[in-house]
Amino acid sequence: MGTVKQKARVLFLCTGNACRSQIAEGWARRLLGDQYEVYSAGIEKHGLNPMAVKVMAEAGVDIARQVSKLLSELPGQDFDFVITVCDHAREACPLFPGKAKLIHRSFDDPPRLAAQAATEEEALAPYRRVRDEIEAFVRSLPELLGGV
Repeated sequence: MGTVKQKARVLFLCTGNACRSQIAEGWARRLLGDQYEVYSAGIEKHGLNPMAVKVMAEAGVDIARQVSKLLSELPGQDFDFVITVCDHAREACPLFPGKAKLIHRSFDDPPRLAAQAATEEEALAPYRRVRDEIEAFVRSLPELLGGV
C-alpha cells in the first residue's frame, strides 16, 4: 500500500482578509484544491467584502461562507508557501517558522479604486479586473511553486 502524499499548505495574506486574499483563496480552492490545502488571513480583520463575494459569484465561485480571519486564528502555522497579495501585508508579514517560502504578488485594492464610483456597476469594474488578475495568478501557481 502506497503512502498518501500530503498536500502543500498555501496561505494567501493581505491587510484585512476582506477582498484580495479571499478571492485568491476562492480561486485556489476551486482550481487547485486537489493539489493544495488553501487558507487566507489578514494582518487585520475587516470582514468579508460583499462586492468581492458578488464578483466571484459572477465567475461561478462561491466565497460567501468564507470568513475574514487573523493569522492567529488559523490551524497551525506550518505553511509551505505564504503568498502576500498586497504591499502592506508584505511589509507587515510576520516571520514563519520552518520551511515556509514567501512569495509576493501585489494586486490593486478594489475598495480603494471603487471609492469614487458613481454607480454600483462602475464600482464593480475594479473588483472584476482584480478578480481576473488573481485568477490568472492562481492558475500559474503550480508552475511558480514548482509543482509541489
